[in-house]
Amino acid sequence: MKRIVYLIITVMITTSCTEKKTAQTADRLDLANLDTTIAPGESFYQYATGGWQQANPIPDEYARYGSFDKLREENQKQIQSLIEALGKEEHPMGSNAQKVGDLYRMAIDSVRLNEQAATPIRAQLETIAAAKDKQDVIRLMAQISRYAGNPFFGFAVGPDDKNSSMNIVHLYQSGIGMGDRDYYLLDDDHSRSLREAYIRLMEKQFQNAGYDKDQAEQAALNVMQIETALAEAHITREMRRIPELNYHKMRVVELPTAVAPFDWELYFTEVGAPGLDSLNVSHPAPIKAAIEVIEREPVERLQDYLSWKVINSAARYLSDAFVEANFEFYGKALSGSKELQPRWRRAIDAVNGAMGEAVGQLYVEKYFPAQAKERMLKLVDNLKTALGERINQLDWMSDETKSKAQEKLGTFIVKIGYPDKWKDYSSLEIKGDAYWQNMMRASEFEYAEMLRELGQPVDKTKWFMSPQTVNAYYNPSSNEICFPAGILQPPFFYMNGDDAINYGGIGVVIGHEMTHGFDDQGRKYDKEGNLSDWWTADDAARFEARTRVLVDHFNGISVLDTVRANGSFTLGENIADQGGLQVSYHAFMKTDQAKGGEAIDGFTPAQRFFLSYALLWAGNVRDAEILRLTKVDPHSLGRWRVDGALPHVDAWYEAFHITSSDPLWLPKEKRAAIW
Repeated sequence: MKRIVYLIITVMITTSCTEKKTAQTADRLDLANLDTTIAPGESFYQYATGGWQQANPIPDEYARYGSFDKLREENQKQIQSLIEALGKEEHPMGSNAQKVGDLYRMAIDSVRLNEQAATPIRAQLETIAAAKDKQDVIRLMAQISRYAGNPFFGFAVGPDDKNSSMNIVHLYQSGIGMGDRDYYLLDDDHSRSLREAYIRLMEKQFQNAGYDKDQAEQAALNVMQIETALAEAHITREMRRIPELNYHKMRVVELPTAVAPFDWELYFTEVGAPGLDSLNVSHPAPIKAAIEVIEREPVERLQDYLSWKVINSAARYLSDAFVEANFEFYGKALSGSKELQPRWRRAIDAVNGAMGEAVGQLYVEKYFPAQAKERMLKLVDNLKTALGERINQLDWMSDETKSKAQEKLGTFIVKIGYPDKWKDYSSLEIKGDAYWQNMMRASEFEYAEMLRELGQPVDKTKWFMSPQTVNAYYNPSSNEICFPAGILQPPFFYMNGDDAINYGGIGVVIGHEMTHGFDDQGRKYDKEGNLSDWWTADDAARFEARTRVLVDHFNGISVLDTVRANGSFTLGENIADQGGLQVSYHAFMKTDQAKGGEAIDGFTPAQRFFLSYALLWAGNVRDAEILRLTKVDPHSLGRWRVDGALPHVDAWYEAFHITSSDPLWLPKEKRAAIW
């Protein structure tokens, strides 16, 4: 729901900042990562990372295996040792240490999980089965949304886009289980095969939950019918990228006419927001369609749909039968993975997801060096200065808009490492009943925290990532950039590395997140984080013309066979990549190393900058995952974050002597020039 833009879309990835145990933690570039049989201008991605790709084939449990995943593997072992150490000591009941340790032990207890089978979800399914009318359905959809995938449509509390200092309710499209509307609607072979596999998944899981074969088959068809109806009304991902199309603030009394007649009073009471006065309906048409489904379908079909929401959300935390069926679709069919990850790795991810800051507090105490934060703060200051200088130098922007852009840049909130105030988990109970029950309680804990924010001023000290996460983000509603501790290590950040590899790595990441404040979405929010048109009309038109160059360029990229990249969907990230490269290189040129020009390992400082950048995206990816990510991920694939981005950066041509005879060459007039 939150319109936060991330550097990478992945599962939660964590890693240590100080222990030097992986091949990538040296403080210099590893030349074995290169493939010098390929010319830089033919494919810089292959040239800079081909050696890494060959040395790191995709393990069976991965759909995509890159530098992030390799870091994650090492760090999971360190997190595991941290958590297992908790189990060797006595901890007060209710302490974070007790909760983290107990939840992990429950997650890896395969014997107990298999003995319990479907028992942990039985009471919920029985409650759903007892529903008698549509009012019961409304009560259940509201209750289930507290701990499972949002049935029918979503409810959240967050900043008002046009009054970013206050939290309001947002309703938004949701309710489908395959992740994207196109999987339900397109008639190509791949989409049809996924629909068939999804139906098989539901049939299997309903049987695992206690349905007989005939009941399971009918329930699966009922769910598919309802989810398809929801998907037909969903707006596209491209439309969701346009902020003003997702803002329809209204009073609750207007909902019956502006959206659809519904028992809104009952619904808001059950979700925990009784007496609500006003809200934002992000997606009116999909919500109207969802209400029509509730009104049209018999209670029996709606019960199957609600039961599926519980079963599918719980599947990863139940017996092997549930877990393996879940993997067959979401792992194999949808992404192309061949093997389920080991139980202990899945347990680490679950604990991180449920109690991220509790684990994070332990993590930073042991692994995060204060000097890393100090160096990062200096880098951020240098990048802010560089972006400010580049804004002043723009020949396509008026002085009026430049002035407001500088104001926005000057008010960026910068978060590095970990929160100043840790989340209080004292009200979260971790009990000995069942793994799923505890994951439910963790979800309900987060939900209750969210509800407490309703109608309250926005807490701009809040973090949306745990400290151990290898990622970064820009949040337009608070105009903040955040760099958790987990990303402050190679190949992003080299504590004792030279400036070239740090500016090419974490420097570009910093510039990337800053540029998000001025991409096709971020530029529509002002310095206070409000959705506001602060550009002159002429400047906005010139901006859109320049970004069209990137849209067209990426639309022309073939990612697999006849499938092309989606330049409109990935525009924001492509702008941020291109801007991050330009801004960081601008800042790097001021360093003594860049001015001196001395080569290291045979590469000039400029060349090392671009080699360091490319290494961030080193990896291998399966065909099924290429297709999935192209449909659902607003980031370009790793290869094209290099070979698609660098041809728009003049300095790269100069550094590697790229000429018009090279395949990646773009004429000057076809290169994007934005920030």
